[in-house]
Parts: sequence; C-alpha cells; structure tokens
Amino acid sequence: QVQLVESGGGSVQAGGSLRLSCTVSRYTYRPNYMGWFRQAPGKEREGVAQIGPDGGSTYYSDSVKGRFTISQDNAKNTVFLQMNTLRPENTAMYYCAAARPWSSIWSTPAAWRYWGQGTQVTVSS
Repeated sequence: QVQLVESGGGSVQAGGSLRLSCTVSRYTYRPNYMGWFRQAPGKEREGVAQIGPDGGSTYYSDSVKGRFTISQDNAKNTVFLQMNTLRPENTAMYYCAAARPWSSIWSTPAAWRYWGQGTQVTVSS
C-alpha cells in the first residue's frame, strides 16, 4: 500500500510563504502522477496542482497560478508545493495525492488512488 506523508504546513501571515512536502513510500510501481489538493471547512476538496512522472505535465488551478509551484525530487521520493504570496482564502487542509488513470482529469479528487493525511495551512490577514 502506497504511503504518503505530508509536512510543512503551519500558520503564516498574508503575503508569506510556505513549502509543503510529500514523501512517497511503500510502492511497487512509482505513481504516475502526484498532486496536491486542499479542502477548507464546509467546502469540497479541490485540485491545486499536479506533476507528471518526468517532472512535466504540471497543471495548476487558476487561483494559484503564478504563486504556487509544484516540483519533485525523484531521488528522495518527495513532491513539493512552494506557496508564495499566500492569502487568507488559501487557508485549508492540504492533501497529497498519488496515482490516477492516464485519461482522467487531474483536478477530480475521485480520480486519485492514494491520499495522505493532510497538513493544515492557515493564513491570517
């Protein structure tokens, strides 16, 4: 069973930055795609970003384009989400996701097979 462990969340003031990490382990075959999602209280889980196996195929939600960057270190089996110019509306639990069918839509939570426990990000104004 693939295991995903997130870290790096915390509290920050608006305009600040955080870097989330997601370490992947216990896999037989390396997940094809990795993604970041978030869920605020009372809202549905939404896609934030994804990255392909070769570091390409990076996609972002419109709300984070230009401010967030997804990257990976394959040697360390780790995916990162660098979040800059954070806003209060970015406050949410952030989840790492792994493995989805090649033809599925990246931003659809139901398409992803494995999930981490989440790391909380709180942005104050």
